Amino acid sequence: MTSPRVVKGGLVEVDVTTGRALRTIALQYNPDALTRTVAVQAAGADAGQALRLKGVAVETLRLEAEIDATDRLEFPAENPATVEFGIHPQLAALELLLNPRATTLVDNDALAARGMLEVLPMETPLTLFVWSRQRVLPVRVTELSIAEEAFDTSLNPIRAKVTLAMRVLSVDDLGFAHRGGALFMGHLRNKEALAARAGSAALSALGLEVI
Repeated sequence: MTSPRVVKGGLVEVDVTTGRALRTIALQYNPDALTRTVAVQAAGADAGQALRLKGVAVETLRLEAEIDATDRLEFPAENPATVEFGIHPQLAALELLLNPRATTLVDNDALAARGMLEVLPMETPLTLFVWSRQRVLPVRVTELSIAEEAFDTSLNPIRAKVTLAMRVLSVDDLGFAHRGGALFMGHLRNKEALAARAGSAALSALGLEVI
């Protein structure tokens, strides 16, 4: 009897113009917990404004993941990159989510050297956090903490715990015409559909008859 296939969570870098997936990072082990914080964007404290919203809620995500080379090192012939580098490649892929590419830095430096007074901030690919089909979210990775816990004889890391913090990007951040904005609207509509499935309890469940 075969075990059911377990879907993995992860991140996808997407080309904003073409929608092509540039890199997919699947978490080696699904984290035991995903912490979500949802903060309201209220219109203000003025009279008559208490029930008004100025935008969608700001959602932040945090998770802890493990990366371990032990299983791959048991079969060195099949995993030469792990033998040579340990988990450096996996860690580097995560770190690049927060960094501009080296070529972009060089290009901007060249523009500055030619007298460009204003160089536009560097734009990165769109990052999506995927946690099942129900949650495909445009995000900005805001924090990455890496605790390297074991090393091989060449001091390559072979086991690490990673803490990843992300902020969900909404249409307030990206606009409705942006590919990420469209993905966020799809997520919001899906959330509304799921909430409808929860139904509504009777007032009597709260000890009330009328309001």
